[in-house]
Amino acid sequence: MKLSFHGADLGVTGSCHLLECDGVRILIDCGMYQGSRNLNEENADAFGFDAASIDYVLLTHAHLDHCGRLPLLVRRGFRGNIIATAATRDLARIVLLDSAHLQESEADYQNKKNARRGNDKHMEALYNTHDVLHTLDHFNQMVHYDQELLIAPGITATFIDAGHILGSSSVVLNLTEDGKKCRVVFSGDIGSNGRKLLRNPATPPKADVVVMETTYGDRLHKPLDLSIEELYQVITETFRHGGNVVIPTFALERAQELLYYLREGVEKHILSRSMQVFLDSPMAISATEIFRQHTGCYDAETAAMFSNEHDPFDLPGLHFTRDVTDSMAINRFSGGAVIMAGAGMCTGGRIRHHLKHHLWRQNASIVFVGFAAQGTLAREIIDGARTVRVLGEEIAVRAGIHTINGFSAHADRDELLAWHQHTHARQTFLVHGEEEVMHSFAHLLPAGKVSLPQTADSIDLTPYCHSQKTAEH
Repeated sequence: MKLSFHGADLGVTGSCHLLECDGVRILIDCGMYQGSRNLNEENADAFGFDAASIDYVLLTHAHLDHCGRLPLLVRRGFRGNIIATAATRDLARIVLLDSAHLQESEADYQNKKNARRGNDKHMEALYNTHDVLHTLDHFNQMVHYDQELLIAPGITATFIDAGHILGSSSVVLNLTEDGKKCRVVFSGDIGSNGRKLLRNPATPPKADVVVMETTYGDRLHKPLDLSIEELYQVITETFRHGGNVVIPTFALERAQELLYYLREGVEKHILSRSMQVFLDSPMAISATEIFRQHTGCYDAETAAMFSNEHDPFDLPGLHFTRDVTDSMAINRFSGGAVIMAGAGMCTGGRIRHHLKHHLWRQNASIVFVGFAAQGTLAREIIDGARTVRVLGEEIAVRAGIHTINGFSAHADRDELLAWHQHTHARQTFLVHGEEEVMHSFAHLLPAGKVSLPQTADSIDLTPYCHSQKTAEH
């Protein structure tokens, strides 16, 4: 048995881990790198393994940093099965198609620019729509939470609810090789407790080895109720000064959660019914439709709203803007609007156009409600940059900048610790976090039982195996 690391090692994005057992090669996630200045090179680099040799991919959830390089895996020879929950499959479809479209558009733009300058350098997209459609053909096995699935003789996998986004999972693998047994748990991204939409993360079982995310491993989140109250206050104050509120929004989960809170604010008469809300993200709009189809993933209260035909994502003054022309028309609203657009880290998408129109306005507010990786435009603004470069122009930052981290879809330090304590792990490998955060979190775990792997590290799991199934399993 062997475990090797090929992404999100001493970093936050690009999750990709390879497990080998009795000749079977299983990849857990195959994500895209985000935030770096050398993104094209990093994402186009070799995987560190032969794509054609992979038998299965177990996909924890549909965020781009966990699924974004799957089409490249297929392009490079993968012919196996991708296993995920039905909600993850449906969300991954729109995420990957959107990613391919953006890459094709960027390649086309760069090639036209090179041609105008007499430069014969040709840029190719990392993958295209055709590659994505081929990838979707490999999603031929859907799993339910808590269902033990036989992957191969001596290998079973169980997906448990991670509470992070719709369909998200932690994966429990029971492995047997040469009479030795080992349980390995991959956390995926762990959600925060007490969310309005999803259930709390499931309690993980006891395990021999844990591969665990650490995104917020050094801090606590503001209580959710206080975060919602702060959002309402920012909107109310901004409208009072005649401005708009711009929210860089992750299309999966965060957009839907915000719609839920805005609807509640109107129904409780905290926010005005005349407020105009624009969801300016084709992917977020498609994701919202998928959220309406998978009501079994919600907590009891939200599921009951759907069953009573009370759409929790609908509110007065809500506009879905798929068309570019409609998106541009939003700029006619000088005040009284909440504009939600992707991407959450401002690395691309329509949010950059809205930032260009609002960052310099003193009566506007920019509200960040999610994680911003180092090297991203969002992180620059959050860290207090006085000017930022947006769409080729230097823009002064005069708008009110608000960071409300209570909306995070990631568990905070104490929630991560509580999750980990249930595993009683003999060895823990920390991934998916900034290096200083990982070191901080590692000091909170039992000494000698935690490691911070680097990319391409390969670990023999035999020392953590049992010769027979013990009572604790």
